[in-house]
Amino acid sequence: MSRFLFVVPPLAGHVNPAAAVAAELAARGHRVAWAAAPEAVRDAVGADAEVYPCAAPAHVPRPPGLRGAKALRFLWEDYLVPLAEAMTPGTREAVAAFRPDVLVADQQALAGALAAERSGVRWATSATTPAEVGGAVTLPGVESWVRSRLAGLRERFGDPGATHDPRFSPDLVLAYTVAELAEATVPGVRFVGSALHTRRMVPDFPWEWLDRDRVTVLVSLGTVNTDNGGRFLAECAAAVRDRAHRLQAVINDPGGVLDGAADDSVLTLPGVPQLDLLPRVSAVVCHAGHNTVVESLWQGVPLVVAPIRDDQPFVADRVAAAGAAVRVRFGRADRAGLGAALDTVLDGPDHRAAARRLRDRLRAAGGAGAAAGHLEALAARA
Repeated sequence: MSRFLFVVPPLAGHVNPAAAVAAELAARGHRVAWAAAPEAVRDAVGADAEVYPCAAPAHVPRPPGLRGAKALRFLWEDYLVPLAEAMTPGTREAVAAFRPDVLVADQQALAGALAAERSGVRWATSATTPAEVGGAVTLPGVESWVRSRLAGLRERFGDPGATHDPRFSPDLVLAYTVAELAEATVPGVRFVGSALHTRRMVPDFPWEWLDRDRVTVLVSLGTVNTDNGGRFLAECAAAVRDRAHRLQAVINDPGGVLDGAADDSVLTLPGVPQLDLLPRVSAVVCHAGHNTVVESLWQGVPLVVAPIRDDQPFVADRVAAAGAAVRVRFGRADRAGLGAALDTVLDGPDHRAAARRLRDRLRAAGGAGAAAGHLEALAARA
């Protein structure tokens, strides 16, 4: 039996794949613990999980409309660096108390990588988006600026003599995707496909609302925290209503921007059981968040993608280049354009065939089982 410590940020899209891998390791007889904000992981890992509490930084509202270099600066200065500062004490305590054979650090939980290198523990990177491992083009000077932020964190919390990039473990980088969606430029990446994790069921989903005689579309922007999110969802609803004779849509609206609007062709809810719903839908409209994209492709479902910021343009470009999605502009998409994009992915065979090819590749990659195997091999070396 080996000991694995998972260090994750308080973000569901980063917790869920790690939880799937941790569950697989536990099923194989290993001991698993977490360094995280307890309230961020309990739903995914269960009340009985061994969790060493870490603090989270004070919430800083993201200014609307941030894009490009300004968005990246906000991500690092107002979130990633403060997150590393807040999580470091709890992560160090977890390492000292749990004594892991391998530490698994989410790529955005830099406290994990830095604590591992300072304590001499072998560690692996958990990369939940292909953008960082897939050669996403950065603006001139941006990468050197990011490296200066990393150097400052290492000087304070890591091993000042280390030379590797703490975003990428020199021993193992787990990427929850396939090469077709990443074009990896980082050596040693192991593509393990989707690591799907059973989530807490959304209560009282009205399954009887689904009309078997019409095609169902799922619309989701994740947690709507952007300007124009309500406008975009409203345009999606209008596009579906224009095709109500053959389409119906379930809209995930956690922010309540559509005020729960519903009729016989559009159902708006604050939460949906996405993994349970995806086998029943024929297309997905989303912001190109990586988890939603690969969960859709896992079912062979084509997409309409409207990236907003961060890694989403990269993910959107890759899935569109693979032939499984139509990309639209988030800020300009209207009912006509969204309707045309839906017609394209629903009526033609090409996008569905591409989605099914990627489904086969994702499933063949091995998922949580493959990731657990790589971590076991790393523990054996440790």
